[in-house]
Amino acid sequence: MTSDVAGLAPELKGAKEGQGEVPIASAGERFQSVDVEAFEVPGGREENWRFTPLRRLKGLHDGSADLQGAVPVSVTANGADARSDAGVAGVTVETVGRDDARLGEGGTPFDRVAAAAWSAFSEATVVTLDGDDVAPVTIVVEGPGAGASAAGHLHIRTTPHTRATVVVEHRGSGALADNTEVVLGDGSQLTLVVTEEWADDAVHVGAEHYLIGRDATLRGTTVQLGGDLVRVSSTVRYAGPGGDAELLGLGFTDAGQHLEQRLLVDHAVPNCRSNVLYKNALQSLTKDSSHVVWIGDVLIRAAAENTETFEFNRNLVLTEHCRADSVPNLEIETGEIVSAGHASATGRFDDEQLFYLRSRGIPEEQARRLVVRGFFGEVLNKITVPELKERLEAAVEAELALTGV
Repeated sequence: MTSDVAGLAPELKGAKEGQGEVPIASAGERFQSVDVEAFEVPGGREENWRFTPLRRLKGLHDGSADLQGAVPVSVTANGADARSDAGVAGVTVETVGRDDARLGEGGTPFDRVAAAAWSAFSEATVVTLDGDDVAPVTIVVEGPGAGASAAGHLHIRTTPHTRATVVVEHRGSGALADNTEVVLGDGSQLTLVVTEEWADDAVHVGAEHYLIGRDATLRGTTVQLGGDLVRVSSTVRYAGPGGDAELLGLGFTDAGQHLEQRLLVDHAVPNCRSNVLYKNALQSLTKDSSHVVWIGDVLIRAAAENTETFEFNRNLVLTEHCRADSVPNLEIETGEIVSAGHASATGRFDDEQLFYLRSRGIPEEQARRLVVRGFFGEVLNKITVPELKERLEAAVEAELALTGV
């Protein structure tokens, strides 16, 4: 999808794109294009960028980054290379060019960095899942290396009535701008876990595009633990009635880290469901700020009757020098819905929980750890890959050990 905005006055151009200082009236009006030049260079006052420290994006937003056209992507299942000739039953991995007709089916870029990534990638990885009980698949996306910048494109798709589990792990150093498409065939069920486990210097600006087929189910979990700056913008759309999306998120930031989570669930067809729960913990042992941003948009269009949706964000502040910005938005264009709601909460330890635990003889330090474990448990317990769950629990424990919590 492309748009010609050359004829617009500068002050209106950004507004039409949804990036300008004048916010768009509805999330449904958000501008989309694969052409990077259709988007103005953000200056930091635009609604879509006002929380993001642009100076730390390493040129991904203004065209000064020298984007490599590909990043290493490995795909394994049950310890086997899914790209090999033998492959893995039910898993097909392809490296395709920009002209592959499947690319773009999941969605179109909606900000300048996503469009830049789309314009710069030279090859994409397409993973197709087909079968009743596909073995868990692990996809590892590596950064381009310290001081380097790259563009990536990953496309995951399921055939109708497939059942599969996929883990996407982001690792390494450097700056990465990428687009990830997830296309669910009718009646399929996908459990997806995406982890951001970057090195301390890494910058990742990602766009996720989800298209959920008729009567298809997505169970998605995002875990963000590493990196200097991580900004991930996700859009969920429904291709037919009966779609069901559960989106869970967990983030843990330290001193100097910036974590930004942006989400739009676009209900445009009837009889669909979405449930969103994101939890973040913030800590800083220095005066450098630990910053979390969560933007949660849900749009229920006029045609989306019998929609059921709820979104909730919770942020737990563990130390001083932490900041959490949480903006839930709910836009409803029809009264014929089952339910819709949103909520947000940011605070420190629950004193009542601490008092309860200490009154039963549990030392304060151990009680605090139990509170944080319980805070994240609701998300971690939904991860169905035992080895991954154990590794992420250990990573959270390591973060807690830094503050003595």
